[in-house]
Amino acid sequence: LSNFLSAAGLMLLTILPDIMPDAFVGILISVAVYAVGGGLLEVIINPIIESCPSDNKAAAMSILHSFYSWGCAAVILVSTLFFRFIGLEQWRVITWIWCIVPVFNMLVFPFVPLSKRLTDSKKGLSARELFSDRRFITVLLMMFSAGATEMTISQWVSAFAETGLKVSKTVGDLAGAFFFAVLFGLSRTIYGKWGARLDLLRSMRYSIFLCIAAFLLIVLAPYPVLSLIGCGISGFAVGIFWPGTVSLAARSFGLGGTLMFSLLAFAGDVGCTSGPALAGAVAAAAGDQLKAGIAAAVIFPIIMAVCAARMQKSVEK
Repeated sequence: LSNFLSAAGLMLLTILPDIMPDAFVGILISVAVYAVGGGLLEVIINPIIESCPSDNKAAAMSILHSFYSWGCAAVILVSTLFFRFIGLEQWRVITWIWCIVPVFNMLVFPFVPLSKRLTDSKKGLSARELFSDRRFITVLLMMFSAGATEMTISQWVSAFAETGLKVSKTVGDLAGAFFFAVLFGLSRTIYGKWGARLDLLRSMRYSIFLCIAAFLLIVLAPYPVLSLIGCGISGFAVGIFWPGTVSLAARSFGLGGTLMFSLLAFAGDVGCTSGPALAGAVAAAAGDQLKAGIAAAVIFPIIMAVCAARMQKSVEK
């Protein structure tokens, strides 16, 4: 169903704006359809990976989420090159092409062997049981901060490259969003490969400090190129935030079940909306100065650092 809705939403995006009285309403409806599909996929795929037999769940989760990053990089690269050589007016064609991915997934998924993590004798934790544990509130804040930090740079880096370097949208997308996505995926792949040798919380703390330093480089660097490098470094640093927090929750709440993953995804998605919105609002108030918006968004990795320290204390107890 999630893959069907993802494909249907993309297909509607090429149809509804042309046939509805208000094209924007058609776009909103289409986005809502594939957003539900993507949301379902996020909620379901995490517990599937957690239920797979593996020696290191955190590494497996990082590998899973690295494919999100590589998917972003592929969409940015292929779409940018398509628009450059075929033309922006042919955007419907590239949308139809991307429909192939969820359609393919929908067709092959029934043949994927699945196992239930929870037996019939073990029920998942209820919402009351989860929220009664202060550690879960801390993990929710971490997910919120992870989504906000990740999307603040991801959503604004292309515009930042265009305005700072005075380049075209094509170059801005490749030098900004693509650069971010590649380093984003690289960090998740590296942790997925060697994560078994690393302590998860310690790795997250180092990544948080690197992320804060990258944000400061973006804001304080005297040259736009250095700020752009800071954007790439932030992508590398933030890569472990989301999958690491999901793994931390799964480790801390073994019977959390699908409800736990749903709440985590919700908190992360709220962060994904809040981070870019805050950065955009502050930038607009400062006279369209994106550096000011990103400076305001440094609060999110700081929240992440505080929450990670609290989780470390609970583990040590």
